[in-house]
Amino acid sequence: MARLKISTADITTLAVDVIVNAANKSLFGGGGVDGAIHRAAGPELLAECRMLGGCATGDAKITGGYRLPAKHVIHAVGPVWHGGTHGEPALLACCYRRSLELARDHQLETVAFAAISCGVYGYPVDQAAEIAVREVTRFFDTDPVIDKVYFVCFESHVRVAYEAALNR
Repeated sequence: MARLKISTADITTLAVDVIVNAANKSLFGGGGVDGAIHRAAGPELLAECRMLGGCATGDAKITGGYRLPAKHVIHAVGPVWHGGTHGEPALLACCYRRSLELARDHQLETVAFAAISCGVYGYPVDQAAEIAVREVTRFFDTDPVIDKVYFVCFESHVRVAYEAALNR
């Protein structure tokens, strides 16, 4: 699919319209990709996030990109994995849909997703990749605004899972 790409990169270095952060509910930064994005964007990102009042699991909010090459950051709060019996698949799917809706509503054409919930939240990467690819593909079927979506994989095993999901 020409509009969907898989990349191995540091998401904080990408010059796209928006990067999608695997955020926590406070939106105040944390470890992993969330902390890296906050550090690269600078203190202005945290100041804007403090004004947003947090974010519910399965939802997303948008901010400026500040010192990042990306113009904006969408902060998507994915679910913590509890074995898949606590609504995790539906919540993760909502993260992707809500992020794409925000990108569309702000006329953002290039979107780069981190692997939401796959770090310390413990979501199985193969299952998360299936959900991510499915939701983006469905969105492309009905929406012409977004030109390209990148799944940005920091580790090789994550890339393998996304490639497998894309090839199905």
